[in-house]
Amino acid sequence: MIARRVVLALSYSQLVCWGISYYLIGGFGPLIAADFGWSAAWVYGGFSFALVVMGLCSARVGRRIDTHGGRPVMVAGSVLTALGCAWLASAHGLVEYYLAWGVLGLAMRCTLYDAAFAALARLYGPAARRPISQITLAGGLASTTFWPLGHALGAAYGWRGALWCYAGFALSTVLVHLLIPRGRYTADAAAVQSMPAPLADTPEAQRLAGGLYALIAVLTNFLNSAMSAHMIGVLGGLGLAATTAVTIAALRGVGQSSARLAELVFGARLHPLDLNLGAIAALPLCFLGGLFSGQWLVFAVVFAFAYGAGNGLITITRGSLPLVLFDVRVYGSLVGRLLAPSFIVSAAAPLAYAVLIAHWGERAALVVSALIAAIALAAAWYLRARFGTPRR
Repeated sequence: MIARRVVLALSYSQLVCWGISYYLIGGFGPLIAADFGWSAAWVYGGFSFALVVMGLCSARVGRRIDTHGGRPVMVAGSVLTALGCAWLASAHGLVEYYLAWGVLGLAMRCTLYDAAFAALARLYGPAARRPISQITLAGGLASTTFWPLGHALGAAYGWRGALWCYAGFALSTVLVHLLIPRGRYTADAAAVQSMPAPLADTPEAQRLAGGLYALIAVLTNFLNSAMSAHMIGVLGGLGLAATTAVTIAALRGVGQSSARLAELVFGARLHPLDLNLGAIAALPLCFLGGLFSGQWLVFAVVFAFAYGAGNGLITITRGSLPLVLFDVRVYGSLVGRLLAPSFIVSAAAPLAYAVLIAHWGERAALVVSALIAAIALAAAWYLRARFGTPRR
């Protein structure tokens, strides 16, 4: 039986941990650049370094969760998040700045969705799909909550004072992570007999499914990293006032949680492969629509909301696809290995988009995003075509 306290605990931790780590640079990047007098490339490069660290430690963290459970890993991640925020708040040079981001990179891999999904899969096996959807409801509101909150804290206390507050938020998640049980999913003989076989049931199929899953993760995580760092700046560069850009960008979180709520209510009728294809299909359209944000405010609203909705569902399928494609007993180590390239490649996104925007502008960034999303859509279509038809 799935314990409600576990779902509530992980929901709170995902809201806080995403807001104070992954979305940190999107809210404070310009303030940090102005304080240090650094270019955007150096400032956003810190976040990129954190993503590289996430990729390098991904497989090992996944194995630790498979072996020891999510509780010790996520508690350690909470402490590391507090340390990273505090170190970043007190940094006065480039080396300190990047080292602090390195700590945050390890912390993010230990606390964000992929760690929580692996912890749930270890506890509940194939039944983890529903709690995975449930915890993403709260996590989807992280940008909606912490971008405006960070903006207010930064205005009141400066970005350094705001990050000390973030360190306090991080410590509050230690207690909720201690609520994660130590157990492991076990199935009796009858449950094993009724459990559907993984769709990728041969070594060749596993390699193909794993490759397509990894490719989709690389492309969608790259876009997520870019939008997390630059969505506010892109909207501002297209002509929106700073406060308006922050407010509209925060609708991304509303879109994420709205789509995830719909999935929670109606998603049981959809196979994860179908949901994945539909979610990715929305991305090219929302980026192309975003090109008109400067002329019509409604396009800016639709861009932020629709991107959030599509990305929110992709996050769920990143957790639920391995439950149907692969052996759930090795969820943490397998998914950790498959996701490692996505973290490393997405590390280039904040810097790449900073250079792209500086040389060719915000519209070029949206066109490139639409092209990347189209490639991800092709991969999702082939994954659905290859593994979506039941085999006898």
